[in-house]
Amino acid sequence: MSAMVTLDRLSKNFGAERAVRDVSLSVAQGEFVTLLGPSGCGKTTTLRCIAGLEHPDAGEIRIGRDVVAAPEQGIYLAPEHRNIGMVFQSYAVWPHMTVFDNVAYGLRVRRVRGADIKTRTRRALELVGLEHLAGRYATKLSGGQRQRVALARAIVYEPRVILFDEPLSNLDAKLREQMRVELVRLQQEVGITSVYVTHDQTEALVMSDRVVVMDKGVIQQIGDPHDIYARPRNAFVANFIGATNLLEGVLRGRNGDICDVEIALGESHAPVRIKALGGNVVAGDQRMIVSVRPEDLSIHLQAPDGDGGNVFEGEVIDTVYLGNFLECNVRVGTQEIGVQLDHYMQLRPQQKVFVAFEPDRGLCLTE
Repeated sequence: MSAMVTLDRLSKNFGAERAVRDVSLSVAQGEFVTLLGPSGCGKTTTLRCIAGLEHPDAGEIRIGRDVVAAPEQGIYLAPEHRNIGMVFQSYAVWPHMTVFDNVAYGLRVRRVRGADIKTRTRRALELVGLEHLAGRYATKLSGGQRQRVALARAIVYEPRVILFDEPLSNLDAKLREQMRVELVRLQQEVGITSVYVTHDQTEALVMSDRVVVMDKGVIQQIGDPHDIYARPRNAFVANFIGATNLLEGVLRGRNGDICDVEIALGESHAPVRIKALGGNVVAGDQRMIVSVRPEDLSIHLQAPDGDGGNVFEGEVIDTVYLGNFLECNVRVGTQEIGVQLDHYMQLRPQQKVFVAFEPDRGLCLTE
């Protein structure tokens, strides 16, 4: 599919701070791509550069075939001429206007004919499920309804791209889950190219065709949600996407895809040897980090039989009941390991246990 948004070596500085560093990304037509990362990682600055709300210092931005920003060539197209829609974190609806007038505003500014304004506005309201509230003033709407008004206003004039700047962060947890589903449904129905910014890992995994993980202005990894979660490129991605245990060690050998890693457990404990998938490591006494997800670990009251898996002896620190599962923290030497268990398990603090995982459930990573 042809690219609708292309970033080529995009950079943006704020004084001495490099907010975005040589970011290159291509978003296909109709694709839903999420920029994900912690606060200050550069994701919102990247989005604002695409929107035209920030002037990049280097690189090039194309929307479709049009170059909309290229500092080296003196090209900068104003936001209103880029044919994009934007949905902000704040609802940004006009309180003195009805729902219909809020949505129709963009069409009126573009001098669309009156009959077309009526037809297209009603269609946009139908898409977001607000056609029955067309005559209501925005001050009489709930937070979720106001966000739907913002969505309808962004799609009504059929932009080439919609940009989302953490649009669900002001909603309560239950409504946020509902709006995720509605946003994905709407995007698929309309088929519009979408670039979405969030720091919420669940949102990114649930909604995206591809996820772009950023840190310190640099892209750390690009991939579909499954690859990002199951095959993180480095320790930062593994730790940021979901929960994981990061065990520092040294590579002692490799047999095909499986690495033999020595993990130190502190001065009073002998090192242990474990096996895990090779990931992006090479060979030969290389320092590395083994990532193991809490749901891939198991707890045993007796040492498990067999020698195919990795086993640590430890003691329970505490458990947290989270409804559908139990979160258990186990001390193994100087390490603290988190394990996700079935909610019916009964464990007590300082209880002796054995933590185990199969080699193909661990992943060796560089820092």
